[in-house]
Amino acid sequence: MDNLKVGLISLGCDKNRIDSEIILSNIKAKHEIINDEKEADIIIVNTCGFIESSKQESIDTILEMSKYKNKYNCKLLVVTGCLTQRYGKELMELMPEIDVMLGVNDYDKLNESIDKCIRNSKEKVYSCEYRDVGVNEGNRILTTPSHTAYIRIGEGCNNFCTYCIIPKIRGKYRSRSMESILKEAKSLATQGVKEIILVAQDTTMYGIDIYGKKVLNKLISKLSEIEDIEWIRILYCYPEEITDELIEEIANNPKVCKYLDIPLQHISNNVLKTMGRRGTREQIVGNINKLREKVKNIVLRTSIIVGFPGETEEDFKELKDFIKEAKLDKLGVFKYSKEEGTPAFLMKNQIDEKVKESREEELMSIQQGISKEINSNKIGRIYKVLVEGKEEEWYGRSYEMSPEIDGLIYFNCDKKLEIGSIVNVKITHSLEYDLIGVVCDESCK
Repeated sequence: MDNLKVGLISLGCDKNRIDSEIILSNIKAKHEIINDEKEADIIIVNTCGFIESSKQESIDTILEMSKYKNKYNCKLLVVTGCLTQRYGKELMELMPEIDVMLGVNDYDKLNESIDKCIRNSKEKVYSCEYRDVGVNEGNRILTTPSHTAYIRIGEGCNNFCTYCIIPKIRGKYRSRSMESILKEAKSLATQGVKEIILVAQDTTMYGIDIYGKKVLNKLISKLSEIEDIEWIRILYCYPEEITDELIEEIANNPKVCKYLDIPLQHISNNVLKTMGRRGTREQIVGNINKLREKVKNIVLRTSIIVGFPGETEEDFKELKDFIKEAKLDKLGVFKYSKEEGTPAFLMKNQIDEKVKESREEELMSIQQGISKEINSNKIGRIYKVLVEGKEEEWYGRSYEMSPEIDGLIYFNCDKKLEIGSIVNVKITHSLEYDLIGVVCDESCK
């Protein structure tokens, strides 16, 4: 049966968002996509299964959508994504409300599975095969603003950090071919995309499996040749894998945002070793210093885990002191989540939840002060701003701001602006995470 109304809820990270966009494109070939789940004949929930809070959000969403079978028009509940890949049939047995369950490698089976379930309403469809080959790619229906899109350059991970379940869900690291990525980027540019954001579990390892060496620098050089692409942003760079060639490309290529997301996770060598991280404090500090020396006005974002098993007061003090000294531009702090199936799950010296919460709050309080100080120093600077929309004021982002996770620049302009255009904005006021300014004719400094 074709032409059913389908609603999709996408949870989790930007890699999962790309999967959702591929799902939407597949669905559109046979059905109508709608935004209101209350009107949907079929509801798809693309889940996250990374840490406890994301698992709970996924389960809560599945249960909420299952009620739509009785309350509204829903005939089929389809569940996909990392949670299904991680728990498989166990999840389907625990949640009989699910009609179709597909893993992260099985999105090409979606329409076939829906048809099968519709033909026989009593038959459940399950497919969560484990395959660590290839990368999900294909046509997408963008769920981002029309001027911004994510591009996945690789899938899976070879780092095997002791707290992380991703290699078991997504498999070993494998890169997309450069030709495939460039083809997709050119297609996105013709659709009006001006900012492309490169993502993978570890972008710095790009090419190692298919070209025999890391070639992220060559990829972004090729991408920058696409005329209508204005900004190239790189996320998820493992600090110990950042090469001199990559730093040089970031420094000298005007289309590459002087912005790197480098997940440090900790700074204490004791904790880093227990986490299974390859880098050391000395390497991390050295790489940060090198990036700041070689790339003018670079913005560094990182994520930190507090409360990892065995994290002592001394380890936490070392982390606090590092945050105060390094003054990183952007910081996300996460409490350690004890995940079954990972080596850290069985470790001794687990940290009490209240201690984790206290450490998280303390670090975020420190970073709030740092962010306020950094932003106050931006008053008077002029930025190129990608216009995102208007409420009471216009708002957008500079190269320093990744979508959804960083702040915004709010600004006044008497003219009507085009969404996705780039204007010069002079900063007049600052907040902890956002900036305020006015459109000007002066060039950026």
